[in-house]
Amino acid sequence: MGKKPRRRRSFTAEFKAEIVELCQRGDRSVGQVARDFDLTETAVREWIRQAERDAGTGDGGLTSDERNELAQLRRENRRLKEDVEILKRATAFFAKETR
Repeated sequence: MGKKPRRRRSFTAEFKAEIVELCQRGDRSVGQVARDFDLTETAVREWIRQAERDAGTGDGGLTSDERNELAQLRRENRRLKEDVEILKRATAFFAKETR
C-alpha cells in the first residue's frame, strides 16, 4: 500500500536557517540532514534555494521580502476589487431610487 501523506508542518525562519547552514557546511549531504531532522529532501532543497535568492546569488526567483510584499499586494488588490463591486451595487441601487 502507499504511504500516508504527511501532515503539513510549519517551521520558524531560524530553524530553516540552521538547516540551510548545516547543508552548506558540507559535513553532511542534503539527504542526510533531511533524514536526521525528519524533513523531506524537497523542502530542505527549497529552503536552500530560497536562502540563495535572499543572499542575491540564487536563480532569479523572488526573495522572501518580495514574496511577502506580493502576498500583501494581492490581499490589498482583492479587498479593493470587493470595494469596487460594493460601490457598483450602491450606484445601481441609488440610480434606481432617483428615477
